[in-house]
Amino acid sequence: MAKRQPTYSTQADQLKDDLRHLSETVEELVNATAKDASGEMHDLRTRAERRLKDTRARLEARGERIYDETRDSLTHQADACDRYVHENPWTSIGIGAAAGMVVGMLLGRR
Repeated sequence: MAKRQPTYSTQADQLKDDLRHLSETVEELVNATAKDASGEMHDLRTRAERRLKDTRARLEARGERIYDETRDSLTHQADACDRYVHENPWTSIGIGAAAGMVVGMLLGRR
């Protein structure tokens, strides 16, 4: 039997955890080098902080955009389904009855 692919929400949660861990690691590195007085280390720390902030902002914006697009797509699909059911009520009843019979037969085999 084939392995089940992880769901998108599981993948998204895993990606969030990985990015959070990376972010925390970079912050720890920046804080650990804060006492180093050399100019080069100060420049590196400043660039790391700036990149970290930029990356967080981009990821948050991208996540919000993906969420909005997904919500809009699902809303559109639900509206299309609702329209179809209202335009073809008897076909919808037939499809529902057939699906119910198939599920009933599968459950009856147990």
